[in-house]
Amino acid sequence: MAPQPTATITLAVVGDIHEQWELADHQALQAISQRSATQCGVDLVLFVGDFGNESLPVVSLIASLPIPKATVLGNHDAWFTASDWGRKKCPYDRQKEDRVKAQQELLGLADVSYGRRDFQQFGLSVVGGRPFTWGGNEWKNKQFMQERYGMESFAQSQTHIAATALASPHETLIFLAHNGPTGLGNHAESICGRDWNPIGGDFGDPDLAWAIASVREQGKQVPLVTFGHMHHRLRHRQDRLRERVYVDDQGTVYLNAACVPRIQTEKDGLPAARNFSLVTLVNGTVEKITLVWLRNNGEIISQETLWISAH
Repeated sequence: MAPQPTATITLAVVGDIHEQWELADHQALQAISQRSATQCGVDLVLFVGDFGNESLPVVSLIASLPIPKATVLGNHDAWFTASDWGRKKCPYDRQKEDRVKAQQELLGLADVSYGRRDFQQFGLSVVGGRPFTWGGNEWKNKQFMQERYGMESFAQSQTHIAATALASPHETLIFLAHNGPTGLGNHAESICGRDWNPIGGDFGDPDLAWAIASVREQGKQVPLVTFGHMHHRLRHRQDRLRERVYVDDQGTVYLNAACVPRIQTEKDGLPAARNFSLVTLVNGTVEKITLVWLRNNGEIISQETLWISAH
């Protein structure tokens, strides 16, 4: 029998970083991690990617975080490597450096891109989606994906993600991806909606959607799918934010954690604050999601409940 999920755990989901990660982020997480569970102590940290444009200093700092963690890599994490136009802009000698590989080596087992990390202590596995995704129904950066992962199509990708998930020793799976799956809405304001011209349309990842459906059909439990990429601030309008939480008919909760910029700089004599999305799981089910802004001492200066279970 597979181990059961820990009764109550708190996840900190870190949205797109875009160079905004400091030692103070470690201090803030560690400060709240030393609290009791009733005070939002963090058990596991999930990073949705886009650390920076192949930013080794940021990735190196994240790799040193002593709290249990899992990461995926976003499109900016192969900014100068994956595409022809990116390679033309590359500020370093690609014949001497492979910064994509260097990021992967720094993160080690924490990187679940096209992979999985089993957390025996929590009774669950974190399954990674397709790395370096831009979203949408076009298979981009074909040569790069073939050379790095042997992937040539959405069909291959979805089969790999599903097989990796189904091989987990745990029945409870959390999917961690850079971009969310298709099927969560086709409006510009939808959680993975296209908010640039032409406005509207579902810009989720079809391979991720199929993989999630496949593993649920095989009996695995998927309480949470979390990602970023599509920033909360919309490009086509300023009077509202993007939808940040979606719950499907089977009870899986989808969280877009891309609250960008994630650090508010010092203002009016007040210290800088940084945001995390805190997800509380009780017996393998999402109970509550809160967006919090913290000082580096762990003090919560503001919080917004994004979703709470009706049960």
